[in-house]
Amino acid sequence: MNLSASPFSPVARNPAILIVDDAPANLGMLRTMMTQQGYQTFVATTGERALSIAQRVRPDLILLDVVMPGMDGFETCRQLKEQAATARIPVIFMSARTDTDDIVAGFDIGAVDYIGKPLRMAEVCARVRAQLQMRNNAEAQKEQADRLRMIVHGMEEGLMIIEAGGRIQYSNPACERYLGYGPDQLAGHALPDLLGASLAHEYLDYFAACALEPAAVHQGGAREVLIRQCDGAQRAMDLTVTPMVSGEQLFIGLLHDITHHKQSETALQHAAMVDQLTQLANRRRFDTFLENEWLRAMRSGQPLSLIVLDVDHFKLYNDTLGHAAGDQCLQQVAAALQSRALRTTDLAARYGGEEFVLLFAETGHDTAVVLAESIRALVESLHLPHPRSPTSAWLTVSVGVATIVPAQLDRIEQFFVAADRMMYAAKEAGRNQVRAIRHGGEAWETIKSMMLL
Repeated sequence: MNLSASPFSPVARNPAILIVDDAPANLGMLRTMMTQQGYQTFVATTGERALSIAQRVRPDLILLDVVMPGMDGFETCRQLKEQAATARIPVIFMSARTDTDDIVAGFDIGAVDYIGKPLRMAEVCARVRAQLQMRNNAEAQKEQADRLRMIVHGMEEGLMIIEAGGRIQYSNPACERYLGYGPDQLAGHALPDLLGASLAHEYLDYFAACALEPAAVHQGGAREVLIRQCDGAQRAMDLTVTPMVSGEQLFIGLLHDITHHKQSETALQHAAMVDQLTQLANRRRFDTFLENEWLRAMRSGQPLSLIVLDVDHFKLYNDTLGHAAGDQCLQQVAAALQSRALRTTDLAARYGGEEFVLLFAETGHDTAVVLAESIRALVESLHLPHPRSPTSAWLTVSVGVATIVPAQLDRIEQFFVAADRMMYAAKEAGRNQVRAIRHGGEAWETIKSMMLL
Protein backbone atom coordinates (compact mmCIF):
# COMPACT_ATOMS: atom_id res chain seq x y z
CA MET A 1 0.00 0.00 0.00
CA ASN A 2 1.35 3.40 -1.00
CA LEU A 3 0.48 5.54 2.03
CA SER A 4 3.13 8.26 1.90
CA ALA A 5 1.87 11.81 1.77
CA SER A 6 2.87 15.45 2.18
CA PRO A 7 0.82 18.66 2.30
CA PHE A 8 1.44 19.18 -1.42
CA SER A 9 1.91 15.83 -3.15
CA PRO A 10 2.60 12.15 -2.35
CA VAL A 11 6.22 11.50 -1.33
CA ALA A 12 7.82 8.08 -1.64
CA ARG A 13 9.20 6.62 1.58
CA ASN A 14 12.94 6.31 2.10
CA PRO A 15 14.36 2.91 1.08
CA ALA A 16 14.34 0.30 3.84
CA ILE A 17 17.46 -1.78 4.55
CA LEU A 18 17.48 -4.99 6.60
CA ILE A 19 20.92 -5.65 8.13
CA VAL A 20 21.59 -9.22 9.28
CA ASP A 21 24.78 -9.89 11.26
CA ASP A 22 25.48 -11.73 14.52
CA ALA A 23 28.38 -9.40 15.40
CA PRO A 24 27.10 -6.40 17.42
CA ALA A 25 29.99 -4.19 16.28
CA ASN A 26 29.29 -4.78 12.61
CA LEU A 27 25.57 -4.39 13.17
CA GLY A 28 25.92 -1.08 14.95
CA MET A 29 28.41 0.31 12.45
CA LEU A 30 26.28 -0.67 9.47
CA ARG A 31 23.08 0.63 11.02
CA THR A 32 24.66 3.98 11.82
CA MET A 33 26.03 4.30 8.32
CA MET A 34 22.76 3.30 6.61
CA THR A 35 20.80 5.70 8.82
CA GLN A 36 23.19 8.52 7.94
CA GLN A 37 22.53 7.75 4.28
CA GLY A 38 18.84 8.39 4.88
CA TYR A 39 17.65 4.78 4.80
CA GLN A 40 15.12 3.18 7.12
CA THR A 41 16.99 0.42 8.92
CA PHE A 42 15.92 -2.89 10.42
CA VAL A 43 18.31 -5.30 12.11
CA ALA A 44 18.44 -9.01 12.87
CA THR A 45 21.12 -11.17 14.47
CA THR A 46 19.85 -14.54 13.19
CA GLY A 47 18.61 -15.93 9.92
CA GLU A 48 15.29 -16.90 11.49
CA ARG A 49 14.69 -13.36 12.72
CA ALA A 50 15.71 -11.97 9.32
CA LEU A 51 13.08 -14.11 7.57
CA SER A 52 10.39 -12.90 9.95
CA ILE A 53 11.28 -9.22 9.52
CA ALA A 54 11.58 -9.54 5.75
CA GLN A 55 8.09 -11.06 5.53
CA ARG A 56 6.66 -8.26 7.67
CA VAL A 57 8.33 -5.09 6.36
CA ARG A 58 9.39 -6.12 2.82
CA PRO A 59 12.69 -4.16 2.81
CA ASP A 60 14.13 -2.78 -0.39
CA LEU A 61 17.50 -4.49 0.19
CA ILE A 62 19.06 -6.97 2.61
CA LEU A 63 22.68 -6.87 3.81
CA LEU A 64 23.28 -10.46 4.93
CA ASP A 65 26.21 -11.97 6.81
CA VAL A 66 27.18 -15.43 5.59
CA VAL A 67 28.57 -16.97 8.79
CA MET A 68 26.01 -16.97 11.59
CA PRO A 69 25.07 -19.46 14.30
CA GLY A 70 22.17 -21.73 13.42
CA MET A 71 20.82 -20.79 10.01
CA ASP A 72 23.68 -19.31 7.99
CA GLY A 73 23.38 -16.59 5.38
CA PHE A 74 23.25 -18.97 2.42
CA GLU A 75 20.28 -20.86 3.87
CA THR A 76 18.58 -17.60 4.85
CA CYS A 77 18.95 -16.32 1.30
CA ARG A 78 17.68 -19.58 -0.13
CA GLN A 79 14.53 -19.40 1.99
CA LEU A 80 14.01 -15.73 1.10
CA LYS A 81 14.10 -16.63 -2.58
CA GLU A 82 11.60 -19.47 -2.07
CA GLN A 83 8.93 -17.13 -0.69
CA ALA A 84 6.93 -15.11 -3.23
CA ALA A 85 6.72 -12.11 -0.88
CA THR A 86 10.50 -11.83 -0.48
CA ALA A 87 11.90 -13.49 -3.60
CA ARG A 88 12.53 -10.23 -5.45
CA ILE A 89 14.28 -8.42 -2.57
CA PRO A 90 17.95 -7.97 -3.55
CA VAL A 91 20.44 -9.58 -1.16
CA ILE A 92 24.06 -8.47 -0.71
CA PHE A 93 26.25 -10.97 1.14
CA MET A 94 28.91 -9.76 3.59
CA SER A 95 31.56 -12.24 4.62
CA ALA A 96 35.21 -12.83 5.40
CA ARG A 97 34.85 -15.99 3.31
CA THR A 98 36.03 -14.59 0.01
CA ASP A 99 37.17 -17.72 -1.77
CA THR A 100 35.87 -17.98 -5.32
CA ASP A 101 33.72 -21.01 -4.41
CA ASP A 102 31.99 -19.05 -1.64
CA ILE A 103 31.36 -16.04 -3.86
CA VAL A 104 30.04 -18.20 -6.69
CA ALA A 105 27.81 -20.07 -4.24
CA GLY A 106 26.40 -16.74 -3.04
CA PHE A 107 25.52 -15.62 -6.53
CA ASP A 108 24.10 -19.05 -7.39
CA ILE A 109 21.74 -18.86 -4.42
CA GLY A 110 20.41 -15.53 -5.66
CA ALA A 111 22.51 -12.71 -4.22
CA VAL A 112 23.06 -9.60 -6.31
CA ASP A 113 26.46 -8.75 -4.78
CA TYR A 114 29.12 -10.12 -2.43
CA ILE A 115 31.23 -7.84 -0.20
CA GLY A 116 34.31 -9.09 1.57
CA LYS A 117 35.08 -8.39 5.23
CA PRO A 118 36.51 -6.36 6.84
CA LEU A 119 33.94 -3.97 5.45
CA ARG A 120 34.89 -0.69 3.84
CA MET A 121 31.95 1.54 4.61
CA ALA A 122 32.32 3.79 1.57
CA GLU A 123 32.29 0.72 -0.68
CA VAL A 124 29.27 -0.74 1.13
CA CYS A 125 27.35 2.53 0.67
CA ALA A 126 28.25 2.70 -3.00
CA ARG A 127 27.16 -0.88 -3.63
CA VAL A 128 23.91 -0.34 -1.71
CA ARG A 129 23.18 2.81 -3.73
CA ALA A 130 23.89 0.98 -6.97
CA GLN A 131 21.64 -1.95 -6.12
CA LEU A 132 18.81 0.30 -4.93
CA GLN A 133 19.03 2.27 -8.16
CA MET A 134 18.96 -0.93 -10.20
CA ARG A 135 16.02 -2.18 -8.15
CA ASN A 136 14.16 1.09 -8.65
CA ASN A 137 14.81 0.98 -12.38
CA ALA A 138 13.76 -2.66 -12.63
CA GLU A 139 10.64 -2.09 -10.54
CA ALA A 140 9.70 0.94 -12.62
CA GLN A 141 10.17 -0.99 -15.86
CA LYS A 142 8.22 -3.98 -14.57
CA GLU A 143 5.45 -1.77 -13.25
CA GLN A 144 5.23 0.03 -16.55
CA ALA A 145 5.23 -3.22 -18.53
CA ASP A 146 2.61 -4.78 -16.24
CA ARG A 147 0.47 -1.65 -16.44
CA LEU A 148 0.67 -1.55 -20.21
CA ARG A 149 -0.06 -5.27 -20.46
CA MET A 150 -3.05 -4.91 -18.14
CA ILE A 151 -4.34 -1.91 -20.09
CA VAL A 152 -3.94 -3.62 -23.46
CA HIS A 153 -5.53 -6.87 -22.29
CA GLY A 154 -8.33 -5.14 -20.40
CA MET A 155 -9.22 -2.42 -22.86
CA GLU A 156 -12.51 -2.60 -24.75
CA GLU A 157 -10.94 -1.31 -27.96
CA GLY A 158 -9.40 -3.85 -30.28
CA LEU A 159 -5.66 -3.36 -30.77
CA MET A 160 -3.46 -4.76 -33.51
CA ILE A 161 0.25 -4.36 -34.20
CA ILE A 162 0.71 -4.35 -37.97
CA GLU A 163 3.96 -4.78 -39.91
CA ALA A 164 4.80 -2.48 -42.83
CA GLY A 165 3.94 -5.27 -45.26
CA GLY A 166 0.41 -5.53 -43.82
CA ARG A 167 0.93 -8.67 -41.72
CA ILE A 168 -0.75 -8.61 -38.29
CA GLN A 169 1.91 -9.32 -35.69
CA TYR A 170 -0.25 -9.14 -32.54
CA SER A 171 -3.88 -8.65 -31.55
CA ASN A 172 -5.34 -8.12 -28.09
CA PRO A 173 -8.28 -10.15 -26.67
CA ALA A 174 -10.84 -7.46 -27.51
CA CYS A 175 -9.77 -7.43 -31.16
CA GLU A 176 -10.01 -11.21 -31.36
CA ARG A 177 -13.38 -11.14 -29.65
CA TYR A 178 -14.79 -8.50 -32.01
CA LEU A 179 -13.69 -10.43 -35.07
CA GLY A 180 -14.58 -13.91 -33.78
CA TYR A 181 -11.05 -15.32 -33.53
CA GLY A 182 -9.65 -17.42 -30.72
CA PRO A 183 -6.54 -16.44 -28.74
CA ASP A 184 -3.55 -15.84 -31.04
CA GLN A 185 -5.50 -16.91 -34.14
CA LEU A 186 -5.54 -13.45 -35.73
CA ALA A 187 -1.75 -13.04 -35.68
CA GLY A 188 -0.27 -13.94 -39.04
CA HIS A 189 -3.25 -12.77 -41.07
CA ALA A 190 -2.82 -9.86 -43.50
CA LEU A 191 -4.82 -6.64 -43.85
CA PRO A 192 -6.50 -7.78 -47.11
CA ASP A 193 -8.02 -10.68 -45.11
CA LEU A 194 -9.85 -8.11 -42.97
CA LEU A 195 -10.38 -5.06 -45.16
CA GLY A 196 -10.46 -6.37 -48.71
CA ALA A 197 -7.81 -5.71 -51.35
CA SER A 198 -8.75 -2.13 -52.29
CA LEU A 199 -8.89 -0.63 -48.78
CA ALA A 200 -5.90 -2.66 -47.60
CA HIS A 201 -3.89 -1.23 -50.50
CA GLU A 202 -4.62 2.32 -49.28
CA TYR A 203 -3.15 1.45 -45.90
CA LEU A 204 -0.12 -0.22 -47.47
CA ASP A 205 0.49 3.00 -49.44
CA TYR A 206 0.26 4.90 -46.16
CA PHE A 207 2.84 2.57 -44.59
CA ALA A 208 5.17 3.12 -47.52
CA ALA A 209 4.81 6.91 -47.20
CA CYS A 210 5.71 6.67 -43.52
CA ALA A 211 8.90 4.84 -44.44
CA LEU A 212 9.91 7.51 -46.97
CA GLU A 213 9.12 10.59 -44.84
CA PRO A 214 8.50 9.63 -41.19
CA ALA A 215 8.48 13.22 -39.92
CA ALA A 216 5.91 14.36 -42.46
CA VAL A 217 3.31 11.66 -41.74
CA HIS A 218 0.77 12.17 -38.98
CA GLN A 219 -2.11 10.16 -37.60
CA GLY A 220 -5.07 10.55 -39.95
CA GLY A 221 -7.75 10.04 -37.30
CA ALA A 222 -10.43 7.38 -37.05
CA ARG A 223 -11.98 5.99 -40.20
CA GLU A 224 -15.12 3.93 -40.37
CA VAL A 225 -14.45 0.68 -42.20
CA LEU A 226 -16.09 -2.68 -42.76
CA ILE A 227 -14.05 -5.40 -41.08
CA ARG A 228 -14.44 -9.00 -42.22
CA GLN A 229 -14.94 -11.28 -39.23
CA CYS A 230 -13.72 -14.87 -38.93
CA ASP A 231 -17.09 -16.23 -40.12
CA GLY A 232 -17.07 -13.95 -43.19
CA ALA A 233 -19.63 -11.48 -41.86
CA GLN A 234 -18.76 -7.78 -42.00
CA ARG A 235 -18.81 -5.42 -39.05
CA ALA A 236 -18.71 -1.62 -39.14
CA MET A 237 -16.02 -0.21 -36.84
CA ASP A 238 -13.76 2.79 -36.46
CA LEU A 239 -10.14 2.02 -37.39
CA THR A 240 -7.27 4.31 -36.39
CA VAL A 241 -3.75 3.49 -37.60
CA THR A 242 -0.71 5.20 -36.07
CA PRO A 243 3.04 4.63 -36.58
CA MET A 244 4.84 3.20 -33.57
CA VAL A 245 7.99 4.89 -32.31
CA SER A 246 10.42 1.96 -32.47
CA GLY A 247 13.38 0.69 -34.43
CA GLU A 248 11.21 -1.68 -36.45
CA GLN A 249 8.60 -0.08 -38.69
CA LEU A 250 5.33 -1.09 -37.02
CA PHE A 251 1.87 0.42 -36.79
CA ILE A 252 -0.82 0.32 -34.12
CA GLY A 253 -4.33 -0.31 -35.37
CA LEU A 254 -7.19 0.52 -32.98
CA LEU A 255 -10.65 -0.92 -33.62
CA HIS A 256 -13.48 0.86 -31.89
CA ASP A 257 -17.07 -0.33 -31.56
CA ILE A 258 -18.94 2.94 -31.91
CA THR A 259 -22.28 1.80 -30.52
CA HIS A 260 -20.92 0.51 -27.22
CA HIS A 261 -18.24 3.10 -26.55
CA LYS A 262 -19.89 4.92 -23.66
CA GLN A 263 -21.03 1.75 -21.89
CA SER A 264 -17.54 0.28 -22.19
CA GLU A 265 -15.89 3.41 -20.83
CA THR A 266 -18.19 3.44 -17.81
CA ALA A 267 -17.59 -0.25 -17.16
CA LEU A 268 -13.82 0.19 -17.23
CA GLN A 269 -13.94 3.10 -14.79
CA HIS A 270 -16.19 1.13 -12.48
CA ALA A 271 -13.97 -1.95 -12.61
CA ALA A 272 -10.91 0.13 -11.76
CA MET A 273 -12.46 1.42 -8.52
CA VAL A 274 -14.84 -1.28 -7.25
CA ASP A 275 -14.33 -4.72 -5.72
CA GLN A 276 -16.33 -7.02 -7.95
CA LEU A 277 -17.52 -9.40 -5.21
CA THR A 278 -18.74 -6.91 -2.61
CA GLN A 279 -19.28 -3.79 -4.77
CA LEU A 280 -17.41 -1.77 -2.15
CA ALA A 281 -14.47 0.41 -3.12
CA ASN A 282 -11.39 -1.66 -3.87
CA ARG A 283 -7.93 -1.26 -2.35
CA ARG A 284 -6.67 1.04 -5.10
CA ARG A 285 -9.65 3.37 -4.68
CA PHE A 286 -9.23 3.36 -0.89
CA ASP A 287 -5.51 4.21 -1.06
CA THR A 288 -6.24 7.21 -3.28
CA PHE A 289 -9.14 8.34 -1.12
CA LEU A 290 -7.06 8.05 2.06
CA GLU A 291 -4.23 10.13 0.61
CA ASN A 292 -6.66 12.85 -0.49
CA GLU A 293 -8.48 12.96 2.86
CA TRP A 294 -5.15 12.95 4.73
CA LEU A 295 -4.04 16.06 2.85
CA ARG A 296 -7.42 17.71 3.37
CA ALA A 297 -7.29 16.97 7.12
CA MET A 298 -3.81 18.49 7.31
CA ARG A 299 -5.14 21.70 5.77
CA SER A 300 -8.31 21.85 7.85
CA GLY A 301 -6.94 20.59 11.17
CA GLN A 302 -9.92 18.20 11.46
CA PRO A 303 -9.58 14.67 12.85
CA LEU A 304 -9.45 11.63 10.62
CA SER A 305 -10.56 8.20 11.85
CA LEU A 306 -9.73 4.84 10.32
CA ILE A 307 -11.48 1.56 11.12
CA VAL A 308 -9.89 -1.77 10.18
CA LEU A 309 -11.92 -4.92 10.71
CA ASP A 310 -11.44 -8.58 9.99
CA VAL A 311 -14.00 -11.37 9.92
CA ASP A 312 -13.31 -13.75 12.80
CA HIS A 313 -12.37 -17.34 11.92
CA PHE A 314 -13.25 -16.82 8.29
CA LYS A 315 -11.15 -19.77 7.11
CA LEU A 316 -13.20 -22.03 9.38
CA TYR A 317 -16.34 -20.49 7.91
CA ASN A 318 -15.20 -21.28 4.38
CA ASP A 319 -13.99 -24.76 5.31
CA THR A 320 -17.30 -25.58 6.99
CA LEU A 321 -19.88 -23.96 4.72
CA GLY A 322 -18.00 -23.66 1.42
CA HIS A 323 -16.61 -20.80 -0.60
CA ALA A 324 -19.98 -19.86 -2.11
CA ALA A 325 -21.34 -19.28 1.39
CA GLY A 326 -18.14 -17.41 2.21
CA ASP A 327 -18.69 -15.07 -0.72
CA GLN A 328 -22.28 -14.44 0.35
CA CYS A 329 -21.08 -13.78 3.88
CA LEU A 330 -18.59 -11.16 2.66
CA GLN A 331 -21.30 -9.52 0.59
CA GLN A 332 -23.59 -9.23 3.61
CA VAL A 333 -20.80 -7.85 5.78
CA ALA A 334 -19.99 -5.35 3.02
CA ALA A 335 -23.61 -4.20 2.85
CA ALA A 336 -23.58 -3.65 6.61
CA LEU A 337 -20.42 -1.56 6.38
CA GLN A 338 -21.77 0.48 3.49
CA SER A 339 -24.81 1.39 5.60
CA ARG A 340 -22.48 3.20 8.01
CA ALA A 341 -20.51 5.12 5.36
CA LEU A 342 -23.17 7.64 4.40
CA ARG A 343 -21.32 10.91 3.75
CA THR A 344 -19.24 11.78 0.72
CA THR A 345 -16.26 11.99 3.08
CA ASP A 346 -16.83 8.42 4.30
CA LEU A 347 -15.57 5.37 2.44
CA ALA A 348 -15.99 1.65 3.07
CA ALA A 349 -13.67 -0.65 1.15
CA ARG A 350 -12.66 -4.27 0.88
CA TYR A 351 -8.93 -4.20 1.56
CA GLY A 352 -8.22 -7.84 0.85
CA GLY A 353 -9.69 -11.25 1.62
CA GLU A 354 -11.90 -10.88 4.68
CA GLU A 355 -10.35 -7.56 5.77
CA PHE A 356 -12.32 -4.34 5.39
CA VAL A 357 -11.53 -0.70 6.08
CA LEU A 358 -13.65 2.40 6.67
CA LEU A 359 -12.41 5.97 6.62
CA PHE A 360 -14.33 8.76 8.31
CA ALA A 361 -13.19 12.34 7.71
CA GLU A 362 -13.88 15.07 10.30
CA THR A 363 -14.61 12.35 12.86
CA GLY A 364 -13.12 12.41 16.35
CA HIS A 365 -11.98 9.51 18.48
CA ASP A 366 -15.11 9.08 20.60
CA THR A 367 -17.45 9.20 17.60
CA ALA A 368 -15.25 6.74 15.71
CA VAL A 369 -15.37 4.27 18.61
CA VAL A 370 -19.17 4.52 18.70
CA LEU A 371 -19.30 3.92 14.95
CA ALA A 372 -16.95 0.95 15.25
CA GLU A 373 -19.04 -0.60 18.02
CA SER A 374 -22.22 -0.10 15.99
CA ILE A 375 -20.58 -1.83 13.03
CA ARG A 376 -19.44 -4.74 15.18
CA ALA A 377 -22.92 -5.11 16.68
CA LEU A 378 -24.59 -4.79 13.28
CA VAL A 379 -22.52 -7.64 11.82
CA GLU A 380 -23.29 -9.85 14.81
CA SER A 381 -26.99 -9.00 14.51
CA LEU A 382 -27.01 -10.41 10.97
CA HIS A 383 -27.08 -13.80 12.71
CA LEU A 384 -25.01 -15.52 10.07
CA PRO A 385 -24.45 -19.01 11.55
CA HIS A 386 -20.81 -19.90 12.18
CA PRO A 387 -20.97 -23.51 13.43
CA ARG A 388 -17.28 -23.99 14.20
CA SER A 389 -16.45 -20.57 15.61
CA PRO A 390 -14.99 -20.75 19.13
CA THR A 391 -16.02 -17.10 19.61
CA SER A 392 -19.76 -17.07 18.90
CA ALA A 393 -22.54 -19.05 17.29
CA TRP A 394 -22.82 -16.18 14.81
CA LEU A 395 -20.35 -14.57 12.48
CA THR A 396 -18.41 -11.79 14.24
CA VAL A 397 -15.71 -9.26 13.46
CA SER A 398 -12.72 -7.83 15.31
CA VAL A 399 -12.34 -4.10 14.92
CA GLY A 400 -9.43 -1.67 15.30
CA VAL A 401 -9.79 2.12 15.37
CA ALA A 402 -7.18 4.88 15.00
CA THR A 403 -7.78 8.63 15.09
CA ILE A 404 -5.37 11.40 14.16
CA VAL A 405 -5.25 15.09 13.36
CA PRO A 406 -2.37 14.77 10.89
CA ALA A 407 0.55 17.17 10.91
CA GLN A 408 3.33 17.55 8.39
CA LEU A 409 5.71 15.14 10.13
CA ASP A 410 3.09 12.41 10.57
CA ARG A 411 2.99 9.48 8.16
CA ILE A 412 0.00 7.66 6.76
CA GLU A 413 1.81 4.34 7.25
CA GLN A 414 1.79 4.86 11.01
CA PHE A 415 -1.90 5.76 10.93
CA PHE A 416 -2.80 2.58 9.06
CA VAL A 417 -0.52 0.36 11.15
CA ALA A 418 -2.00 1.81 14.34
CA ALA A 419 -5.53 0.82 13.31
CA ASP A 420 -4.31 -2.56 12.09
CA ARG A 421 -2.52 -3.24 15.38
CA MET A 422 -5.69 -2.37 17.27
CA MET A 423 -7.60 -4.87 15.17
CA TYR A 424 -5.06 -7.56 16.08
CA ALA A 425 -5.29 -6.47 19.72
CA ALA A 426 -9.05 -7.07 19.52
CA LYS A 427 -8.38 -10.56 18.16
CA GLU A 428 -5.84 -11.33 20.85
CA ALA A 429 -8.30 -10.16 23.53
CA GLY A 430 -10.89 -12.70 22.41
CA ARG A 431 -12.33 -11.32 19.12
CA ASN A 432 -15.77 -9.81 18.51
CA GLN A 433 -14.76 -6.51 20.05
CA VAL A 434 -13.34 -3.07 19.38
CA ARG A 435 -9.93 -1.71 20.31
CA ALA A 436 -9.03 1.92 19.69
CA ILE A 437 -6.04 4.25 19.75
CA ARG A 438 -5.59 7.97 19.26
CA HIS A 439 -2.60 9.95 18.02
CA GLY A 440 -0.21 11.28 20.60
CA GLY A 441 -0.81 8.68 23.30
CA GLU A 442 1.80 6.34 24.75
CA ALA A 443 0.48 3.37 22.76
CA TRP A 444 0.78 5.33 19.51
CA GLU A 445 4.37 6.29 20.29
CA THR A 446 5.13 2.64 21.00
CA ILE A 447 3.81 1.61 17.59
CA LYS A 448 5.70 4.45 15.97
CA SER A 449 8.98 3.39 17.59
CA MET A 450 8.42 -0.24 16.55
CA MET A 451 8.09 0.86 12.92
CA LEU A 452 11.47 2.55 13.15
CA LEU A 453 13.26 -0.56 14.45
